[in-house]
Amino acid sequence: MKKWILAAVVAVTVPTAALACEGMESHHASLEPKKVTVTEVASLTKTKKVTPVDANGQKTRSEKGVIPGALLLTSSGSYELKELPADKASKLVFYCANEKCNASTQAAKKALEAGYTDVAVMPQGISGWKEAGQPTAKPNS
Repeated sequence: MKKWILAAVVAVTVPTAALACEGMESHHASLEPKKVTVTEVASLTKTKKVTPVDANGQKTRSEKGVIPGALLLTSSGSYELKELPADKASKLVFYCANEKCNASTQAAKKALEAGYTDVAVMPQGISGWKEAGQPTAKPNS
């Protein structure tokens, strides 16, 4: 008789816990930035429908350049939100060095947590941008 009661408790408790996890997963998933390609970003920058956001350090910027018109963050993880556009609906695409770098994802998540709603990451970074033949500029700092 006790085994039956235990089975009933488990049967009721486990699905409820699973539902709670599902709700949490969708909440956390919303803080994951979208991924976009170099081609998509190039098209959007030509029409000025996106603000590229550079999460690289000064060394990478000096060696590889930056996407023309990009905002240059002071740090991928500890930048100040005032470095981003005031309009939280602005279309932002964060990038860093390449697909092995996660600075852009870290910076994009911070923007999402701060309430920015149209945030993406270009995983190929400035290396992929250059390999695709896209123009670069020298950093202003």
